[in-house]
Amino acid sequence: MNNFDQVIQTITVYAIPVLFAISLHEAAHGYVARYFGDNTAERLGRLSPNPLKHIDLFGTILLPLMLKFIGAPPFGYAKPVPVDFSRLRNPKKQMGFVAAAGPAANFVMGLGWMLLLVVLLNLRVYERFPIEMCKAGVIANSVMCAFNLLPIPPLDGGRIVTALLPRDLAVKFASIERLGPLIFLGLILLLNTGPFRALVNGLVGLVMTAIELPFRPFLPYVS
Repeated sequence: MNNFDQVIQTITVYAIPVLFAISLHEAAHGYVARYFGDNTAERLGRLSPNPLKHIDLFGTILLPLMLKFIGAPPFGYAKPVPVDFSRLRNPKKQMGFVAAAGPAANFVMGLGWMLLLVVLLNLRVYERFPIEMCKAGVIANSVMCAFNLLPIPPLDGGRIVTALLPRDLAVKFASIERLGPLIFLGLILLLNTGPFRALVNGLVGLVMTAIELPFRPFLPYVS
C-alpha cells in the first residue's frame, strides 16, 4: 500500500470518530454551562452534536492527521464553545464542572465505541472498516480525554485545578490562560520529546484501559 492510500484510509477510518469526539466534547461544555445558568452557547446555536457547528479546519482535521503521521497522539480541537463564567450561579466552583464535562463526554463516547466493537465481534462481523472505525473511536476519545485533563490552562484540566484552588491562588493560576495559544503550541512541540510523549501516551493508555476493562469478559479476543 502506497503512502497516498494510507492517507486516504486513515482519513476514512478516523473522520467520523474524530469529528464527533471533538464536537460532542464542545457541546458538553455548553450543556453543563446552561445547567448552571449560562445560556450563551445555546443563544449562539452551539448546543448541537452537529460537527459542522464546531469544526475548525486546522484543529479538527489537519492537526490530528499531521500528528498521526508523525507518530504522536492524534489529538485536535474544535471552535471553543463560548461560556460566560460570570453567569454561572457559583462561578468558581461550577467552572470546574463545566470544564470536566468535555473529557467526561469523551470517556462516555469511548465506552460507546467499545460497546459497538464488542457487539460487532460477538456477531462475528469481521469486516475491517467497521472494526477499525470502532478502534479509532476508542483511541480518539481516549486521547482527547487524557490530553484535556492535563492540569495546564487553557486545557480543561487547568480549569478544574483553578476551581479547586483557594481563590488567591486560583486567580494567579488562571492568569496563565491568556498565554493559551503559546502554551498549546508548546505542548505540540513537547509531543516530539521522549519524556512528554511518554507521559501523554501513559495517560492515554490508562484511559483506554479504563474504557476496555468493563468489556473484557465479552471480547472474543483482545487486539
